[in-house]
Amino acid sequence: MGMVGTVGLVLHPRRDSKKAIDTILRWAAERGVTVLGLPEEVGRIDCSAVAVDADSLVERADLLVSLGGDGTMLRTMRLIAGRDTPVLGVNLGRLGFLAEIDVEELPDTLSAIDGHRYTVEPRMAVRTRLADTAELTAFNDIALVRTPGEGLAAVTITPAGHPFVNYAADAVIVATSTGSTAYSFSAGGPVVSPRVEAVLVVPAAAHSSFNRALVLPADEEVALELLPASGRLAVELDGMVVGHVRPGDRITVTAVPGAAKVVRLGTTFYERARRKLRVDGSIEVGRVEVG
Repeated sequence: MGMVGTVGLVLHPRRDSKKAIDTILRWAAERGVTVLGLPEEVGRIDCSAVAVDADSLVERADLLVSLGGDGTMLRTMRLIAGRDTPVLGVNLGRLGFLAEIDVEELPDTLSAIDGHRYTVEPRMAVRTRLADTAELTAFNDIALVRTPGEGLAAVTITPAGHPFVNYAADAVIVATSTGSTAYSFSAGGPVVSPRVEAVLVVPAAAHSSFNRALVLPADEEVALELLPASGRLAVELDGMVVGHVRPGDRITVTAVPGAAKVVRLGTTFYERARRKLRVDGSIEVGRVEVG
């Protein structure tokens, strides 16, 4: 008996996903598999996927298929956070780190998953809570970002209850290993394999004498407190503004290991990173004759 009885779809808000959806529906019809989607997403496409709310999608799906890019994958992972349901990323645009396959590979990939011929890559999340909000979960990063015209991000970093450093920067980023190739990378942070469960704290465009990133263990909370000299800062969760904090405010970020399970069929993080980050030249360094 196959593993997959119900497939849940999560779609990119703008990219054309009709070909991918039709491929999934044909594969599902041949096997008596149910296909579900969110009303606002499958409603704009002429297809036979069953429209359900987000809670039903998460509860009923044996497999979630993300059709888009890394942003759509991050949203899918946030939807399913805390469950063992595997997530398959299908690339509809530029090469990303999280999407595993292209549309043409869907039938064989779905059959491989149905036959238990795949692996999963656990992905850690980070969580925080702002005043008057529910708990917020991110798979790339939580960032405190300067609001134009309102001063720098001046933030005290306190890991495991021990004040360590004050950053003055355009932003202070708290990233997962998954997020090490996103905003954190552009700010000069290290590239970290997603197999490493660590929390990265990275200042962007630091104006302080200490501008190094911190790599912290996943079992230590890290607190960020805005100093009196700080401006009002936007709080970004995986690149989306979810609120603001002001001088004197304090947020605490905790890690959630294995919060989502990403389907893998053979490609490695290093292969994806070399292509996406264009680090091909690094291999040739060892071939240069010295002296």
